Amino acid sequence: MEEDALLSIGAFARRARLSQKALRLYDRQGLLPPDHVDPVTGYRYYRESRLGAARLVVRLRGLDMPLAEVGAVLAAPASEAARLVAAYWDGVERRLAAQRELAAYLRNHLLGDEGVLDMYEIQQREVPEQLVLTEQRHITPEELPGWITAALDRLAPVAEAHGGFFGHPFVVYHGEVTEDCDGPVEVCVPVDPARAAEFPVASRIEPAHVEAYTRVTKAQVGYPQILSAYDAVYAWAEEEARTVSAAPREVYFVEWDEVAPTDPACDIAVPLADAG
Repeated sequence: MEEDALLSIGAFARRARLSQKALRLYDRQGLLPPDHVDPVTGYRYYRESRLGAARLVVRLRGLDMPLAEVGAVLAAPASEAARLVAAYWDGVERRLAAQRELAAYLRNHLLGDEGVLDMYEIQQREVPEQLVLTEQRHITPEELPGWITAALDRLAPVAEAHGGFFGHPFVVYHGEVTEDCDGPVEVCVPVDPARAAEFPVASRIEPAHVEAYTRVTKAQVGYPQILSAYDAVYAWAEEEARTVSAAPREVYFVEWDEVAPTDPACDIAVPLADAG
């Protein structure tokens, strides 16, 4: 059949919009092996019907998709291939959003944090006294995201078994978490104060307070860009002559895996002493 006619590597490359060098690379990677190699000349030939796959490779590489992931897309059925492309691009968007926020953080940092207050809206709110389940640990920046998730996964079932959550989980930073400091950090889950004697894990009372806070997106939560939000809240407190009375915290009010990088995901907050 004409559609199965063999094309030389040059003709196939031109019609697929690929270079012959790229075709040889994809052959070595197992992505687009030739259909026939002349045993005497070593010339490669490709069936015309494989142009669709070759053009798909061109488009996937246009997304900067790594060759290993391109191979997975080529090998998958259509519905699974579509899912793989969507998952890859979701990861790209998350990474770009995080890098955008990192660039903004670095710009402000290099300018001496000039204009950091202009990036964030600072508000105040009253927080009632809370009974919280807690887990605390000294931690590195690299370990922190995974440990927060794991700690919440341990505390959440305990809370659910004893009346559920009585507020949003929050993470208290009793010390800085940087390349040089390791906290400690405390994960807190508010629970029913009437059931204080029932909990099989550590708990404590979080005192009522007023706090200044700013809301950040999921992308802005990444380290070190999140430090800009902390800087903004502290700069506001200084500008307003307010005294910070307790350790800063992050309040998580969404299901983390269900929001996009640009969606609001967390409040950066610091308790304040009474005004006046």
